[in-house]
Amino acid sequence: MSTSSKRPSGFDVAIPFVEGAGIELLEFSRERVLARLDVQDRHSNSSGFAHGGAVMTLLDVSMAMAGRLASDAPDQTAVATIEMKTAFMQGAKGRLLCSGYCVHRTRSLAFCEAEVRDADGALVAKGSGTFKFMQRKGG
Repeated sequence: MSTSSKRPSGFDVAIPFVEGAGIELLEFSRERVLARLDVQDRHSNSSGFAHGGAVMTLLDVSMAMAGRLASDAPDQTAVATIEMKTAFMQGAKGRLLCSGYCVHRTRSLAFCEAEVRDADGALVAKGSGTFKFMQRKGG
């Protein structure tokens, strides 16, 4: 897989929820996935920071992509989130960058981690998750 894509979001498949959230895939390889979310009012909680659900979505999609890229056949593989844990360090506004990694995989599962940092490089949140490999349907 390369960093080029036919979709404005940077993903090679349609992910309507992620596209609607405004998450963009900036880089991806077997070593690392980098995604971005520019926090807007629609992503905010009542305190004006990025809602936890928006941050968790960024973590989830980054880890899922990292897990998929770690599979034997990424172009033919989909993944489903089996479980996910998130720790929030601080509230965030503005541009968020998320780095995702696959730290271990088996024949049927990927174990991944990711972290979200703000534009100043401050750690916003960390996540870990388990993802199940599945045969991709369509494109």
